[in-house]
Amino acid sequence: MTAFLDALTRVPPLLAQHVLLAGAALLLGIAISLPLAIWSARHAGVARVALGFASLVQTIPSLALLALFYPLLLWLSGVVGGGIPALGFLPSLIALTLYALLPILRNGVAGLAGIDPAVRQAADAVGMTPAQTLRLVEAPLVAPVLIAGIRTAAVWTIGAATLSTTVGQPSLGDLIFAGLQTQNWALVLAGCFASAGLALIVDQLLALVQRGLAERKRWKLWTALALLAAGLLLALGPRMLPSVAGSDREVVTVGAKGFSEQYIVARMIGTRLEAAGYEVRYREGLGSAVVFQALANGDIDVYVDYAGTIWTNEMNCGEPVPRDAMRQAIGEWALETHDVKLVGALGFENAYAFAVRRDDAQARGLETLDDLARLSPQLSLGADLEFLDRPEWAQVKAAYPMRFASERVYDPTFMYRALQSGQVDAISAFSSDGRVAAFDFVTLRDPKGAIPNYDAIMLVAPRRATDRRFLQAIEPLVGAIPVDAMREANYMVDRDEDKSSPAMAADWLLRKIGLEE
Repeated sequence: MTAFLDALTRVPPLLAQHVLLAGAALLLGIAISLPLAIWSARHAGVARVALGFASLVQTIPSLALLALFYPLLLWLSGVVGGGIPALGFLPSLIALTLYALLPILRNGVAGLAGIDPAVRQAADAVGMTPAQTLRLVEAPLVAPVLIAGIRTAAVWTIGAATLSTTVGQPSLGDLIFAGLQTQNWALVLAGCFASAGLALIVDQLLALVQRGLAERKRWKLWTALALLAAGLLLALGPRMLPSVAGSDREVVTVGAKGFSEQYIVARMIGTRLEAAGYEVRYREGLGSAVVFQALANGDIDVYVDYAGTIWTNEMNCGEPVPRDAMRQAIGEWALETHDVKLVGALGFENAYAFAVRRDDAQARGLETLDDLARLSPQLSLGADLEFLDRPEWAQVKAAYPMRFASERVYDPTFMYRALQSGQVDAISAFSSDGRVAAFDFVTLRDPKGAIPNYDAIMLVAPRRATDRRFLQAIEPLVGAIPVDAMREANYMVDRDEDKSSPAMAADWLLRKIGLEE
């Protein structure tokens, strides 16, 4: 209960961001859908195109749609000369607005099409103009059906807004993603309860609007609208008064991907920067597809990536090269092509490593990836959310002809549990993850060197590449974190009992390596 109450203290600022995003997307969706519904009701061809497009959007997974808008906005920013924010609020707003269109548009078109033609003829007979007919006759009749569509869109939008975490927009999804990755179920519950509660409240207020219109009771209508407007204003308040806190410190943004190790190293970097006098903000849970471009575009100031990820995903290089040569090539490429500075390697590697249960390894003679490939038709593979679509997997299959009987994708938190419980026979584990040792898994050797090295490397945005105060704060982390210490810190967050928060693990690790301020 204490952990849940602590988690609830993190809800208010994220709830405000969530309300702003979902509210703006819903209002924009209404503004687009209403005139489009009127036009579609008058012209069957327009209706086919509009409803077809809105239906098509619904077939695209919301997470994918959010991620797709990031490179699109980056490209558009380059075309028009910059200035378009590609990370955070704008891509989230566009994606959620598109998701809100279908129920509003479909209900609006259905409501207008269902009006008895005799009603319109009567309006014409008394001399009403088309605008008067729409306002005085059609709108009141279609309002209940339209409000029902808006209620559906509101619930969808509030739920989908939790996914905006992956493109750097703070929301209640921050709690859910962080909780899932660190197995902190108090955070997950706090985020889910807050999101569900918000959806229920908004739905009931819109239901009150619907009843007010149906019963012609204006007090219900205006009470509900006033409460909805008040909620938006309360959420907007902190943004309208940014100077109240009185902080004159320079704000920097530390980025992180969506797993425990990233949360820990981000907090280590943030602690060092705070000690140097900066005000630190975090953008956590960013996907691998957007985080490097976010750095190059200046949306974040610093983050930790992995050499093999940059080598394969960003540089599109094939065969791995020796560790030092790879880091040098990455540093030169990042500086020449994006003005991004490679500060250095932190001292540990978090490589992909195929892991199996120890009893299976002994019974089946599994020691290398050659052995795994030989037995793969009899085995099932569990992988994290990205691995099967990454170039590294293609390189491994080229070197070792693996043909697993089945391949399943898991959130990393559940991937280890799947192997432990016997749901899969092998997983694409991470070498610095403390759960490998804690669950007594065996990692298989890669004799052909198909998997590149994954040294943890710290990268800074172009505007920080020459900022000496900034660099002096984080440079002591270079080469300072041994893999055993990182593995232990990771397990502090990932273990089932006596769990630590990423901030606590970061403080412990800073003390461990002698960099506590």
